[in-house]
Amino acid sequence: MARRKKGRDIHGWLIVDKPAGITSNAVVNKVRWALDAKKAGHAGTLDPEATGVLAVALGEATKTVPYITDALKAYRFTVRLGQATNTDDGEGEVIATSEVRPGDDEIRAALKAFEGEIMQVPPKFSAVKIDGERAYKRARDGEDFEVEARKLWVDEIALVERPDPDHAVIEMICGKGGYVRAVARDLGEALGCFGHVAKLRRVWSGPFEADDGISMERVEELAKSPELDTYLRPLEEGLDDLPELKATVEGAVRLRHGNPGMVIASDVEYGDEAWASLDGKAVAVGIYRSGELHPSRVFNQ
Repeated sequence: MARRKKGRDIHGWLIVDKPAGITSNAVVNKVRWALDAKKAGHAGTLDPEATGVLAVALGEATKTVPYITDALKAYRFTVRLGQATNTDDGEGEVIATSEVRPGDDEIRAALKAFEGEIMQVPPKFSAVKIDGERAYKRARDGEDFEVEARKLWVDEIALVERPDPDHAVIEMICGKGGYVRAVARDLGEALGCFGHVAKLRRVWSGPFEADDGISMERVEELAKSPELDTYLRPLEEGLDDLPELKATVEGAVRLRHGNPGMVIASDVEYGDEAWASLDGKAVAVGIYRSGELHPSRVFNQ
């Protein structure tokens, strides 16, 4: 018999303003401990030295994580011009340098090539898998390998500040799977001067903003106390990009058992993905067809 997980059945989101110097998984583990939660996960990894919004899902909210990872995200990052590193950030070894320093107009012109759907090669020091093994493990072992290019949607990208000739501050809004380190690397190559990320902050992710997040110091300060619960956000916020349908009482019962259930539709069309609620609580996510929602995910909260 499998051992039951210890902890509370707690459902919702805790939005953390992640500090530098800690992994995303370490943040999740600390939050799970502080809230005494049975289950927790996060919606999109940040590099250890990156800061900003890390959305931690608890309990049934973990079922909504894909909708946050698929949502647009905004980053503000500083590119160190004139240096390439083997990790594409400031933690790595400098492998190439240049005395070239492009002007602001050159940077703005180069950034146009990074808008829309682009092909991006993830850094070798990343979590992408190569023949079943993480790329960063192969890179640490000194292996010579190639990483395949992947599609990335960049909604907006712009130069917002130029503190000095060696640094350029960029803001970018992009879709799922974007590597800011790769953007900095490729921008440096396009400008003929090399480049890497010197500083990175995720400003917002889907409906969640870093400025609304709780600090890790505050999490530790309030650990195991009822006050920390007041920072929880509803599970339903993870479904912000999907239309909401009102379930009938009978429909909600059927949905909770994994069966199609009757809903009251407004402007949702046949075949649309949507979520059903009863008394403001999410019941299920699924496909709308002729007055019913056909569930793909069911929530027990």
